[in-house]
Amino acid sequence: MFGIVRPCRHVLCKGLYADWMGHLCGLCLALSDEHGHLSRLVTNYDGLLVSVLTEAQSPTSTSRRRAGPCALRGFKGADVVESEGVRLAASVSLLLAAGKVSDHVADGDGVYARRPVAAGATRLAGRWSSAGTAMAGTLEFDPTPLTAAADRQALLERAHAQAPPRSSAAPGLRELTGPTEDAVAAAFAHTAVLAGKPHNREALEAAGRGFGKLAHLIDAVEDLADDRASGAYNPLAVTGTGLDEARRHCDAAHAELRAAVDGLDLPRPGLTRALLVRGTSSAVSRAFAIAATHGTGHPPGDPDAPPGQRPPKRDPGGLLSLACAALTCCTCGLYRPAWDEDREGSFCERFDCSGYDCCGNCCSCCPGEDGCCCDGCGCD
Repeated sequence: MFGIVRPCRHVLCKGLYADWMGHLCGLCLALSDEHGHLSRLVTNYDGLLVSVLTEAQSPTSTSRRRAGPCALRGFKGADVVESEGVRLAASVSLLLAAGKVSDHVADGDGVYARRPVAAGATRLAGRWSSAGTAMAGTLEFDPTPLTAAADRQALLERAHAQAPPRSSAAPGLRELTGPTEDAVAAAFAHTAVLAGKPHNREALEAAGRGFGKLAHLIDAVEDLADDRASGAYNPLAVTGTGLDEARRHCDAAHAELRAAVDGLDLPRPGLTRALLVRGTSSAVSRAFAIAATHGTGHPPGDPDAPPGQRPPKRDPGGLLSLACAALTCCTCGLYRPAWDEDREGSFCERFDCSGYDCCGNCCSCCPGEDGCCCDGCGCD
């Protein structure tokens, strides 16, 4: 549920990380206040980007409200975002979660193959879908592109799951990523309406398509080895797309996303650029570094494996895995078990950014084409 953009306090300026937490806590409270505590399970970092984009297009900071003590903040209060952007993020998160659960039920994945679980999950997905649609209506956002995308994606997956790669029946990669691109484009574009910046709509749609394609491809890359082993559907396997070709597609999508962000009128661009440009670049590198471990020839835990290509700790499964998964959900993804943290460890291990903050010398810990991590954060 937590998406490909996974902000870490090691790679965000102190000010930008505080802004991110304001949006995250705002989403959590919006979900629980309007739809009950169980709805917090749909917290989606990628969906939260619409809240960040809405604020980025405003010349002044979005209104905040003081939230009470929370265990995730060390039982301290915090100023959290309270805006239409956060409510749009809540609507998007509910609709995405409903579509995901429905897809699992339809495919009979894992425990969803059991009738009692499938029946309960179907009712929950219906409740989330209704709640997300109702909330979208209050924001004058048409949720059809999101709900239609989920249906189209499910049909495409079932239609092409058994098609031999590179055969005439095999679809093109663009055909398979299209529904995700359309859904994200619609959500991103509506932030221009909420922010009163209609001239940003075209660039936001382009950014949404680029991000949607990246999200779809990165998920496919991360799951490729497991899907091949289990015979499950994977867009890369269906289209016969190798990792090198997939990386070229990701790099092209990232370039399109970056160009679209550069074309936006953003009075407050810092957090948006940190997440949509630098965050997605890190996500691409992380996904392919993990995928490369399956072909390095190094046994798990081999200290001689190249940095970034050391196999992550394995999920032990069983009750421990279930407990950790529940804790991850209950903490909105702030807690992650060791086998999940390693997925993000390579960047932080190579560039120790601890102790750096906004307006300091944090540029030294963010090398590469995307430049300084303080770029555009509004420091004096």
